[in-house]
Amino acid sequence: MIRPSARRIWGLMYRHLVLYRRSWPRLLELAYWPTLTLCIWGFTASFFASRVGSAGAVISGMLLGGVLLWEITLRSQMGVAISFLEEIWSRNLGHVFVSPLRPWELLAALIAMSVVRMLIGLLPAVLLAWVLYAFNVFTLGPVLILFALNLMAMGWWVALGVVSLILRHGAGAEALAWSVLFALTPFSAVYYPVAVLPEAVRPLALALPAAHVFEGMRALLEHGTIAWGHMAWASGLNALWLGAAGVLFMVQFRVARERGALLTIGE
Repeated sequence: MIRPSARRIWGLMYRHLVLYRRSWPRLLELAYWPTLTLCIWGFTASFFASRVGSAGAVISGMLLGGVLLWEITLRSQMGVAISFLEEIWSRNLGHVFVSPLRPWELLAALIAMSVVRMLIGLLPAVLLAWVLYAFNVFTLGPVLILFALNLMAMGWWVALGVVSLILRHGAGAEALAWSVLFALTPFSAVYYPVAVLPEAVRPLALALPAAHVFEGMRALLEHGTIAWGHMAWASGLNALWLGAAGVLFMVQFRVARERGALLTIGE
C-alpha cells in the first residue's frame, strides 16, 4: 500500500509531468540551453585542441567535462526553482497547502522534478558531446556518480535559498532564480583551477562544493587519479549548506504562512 506522503509527493510531481507531456516547447526548452552551451564550448575546445598539440585533447576534455558537469548543477537548481515558481504563477501554492501536504513533501516533489528535468535536458548534450567531439563523459568512471550527486546537491541548496528569498520578498525576487548560480560560476572553478583566481577570492571558491568537484575532475582527466580529499570536502560542504538552506526555507515558509503570503505571493 502506498503511504499517504508518497501519494502526495507523486501527485505534485504528476501535475508537472503532465505539463511537459502536453507541451513539446517545454521539453525543447529543457534541452535547448545545455545543447547550445555545449556547442559553443565544444567548438572552442576543438580550436584549442588544434593549436595546443598533444595537450589539446586533455584541455578539450576538461572544458567539455566542465560544461556537462556544471549543467547538472544549473539544471538541478533551475528544476527546483522553476517548479516552485510555476506553482506561484498558476496561483496554486495556497491551494496546495489547503490539503494535508507538508512542507518537506513539497521539497521532495520539487527535488524529484529537478532530477527529471536535469536528465531530460542533459542527455541530448551528453550524446552530442560524444557524436560531435568524441568526448564520452562516462569514461570518468564510477566516480562520475559522486561528481553528479555533489553537483545536484549544490543546485538544490542554492535553489532552496532562492525559494526562501521569494517567500520573503515576493515576486520581486523571482529574477534570482536565473541569476544566483550564474553569479557563482566564476568562483566554482568550472573551466580553470582555483589557483588562477586572485588570492582574495580563493576562500570563497573553496567554500563552494563545485570547486572541489571540478578540481577532482581535472585531476582525474590529467593524472588519472581520484582526489578523494576534494570529494570529502565537497560532500561535507554540501551537507552544511543543504542543512542551512533547509532551515532557512522552513523558517521563511512558516513566516509566509502566518502572514498569509502563500495566497498573495506573485500578485
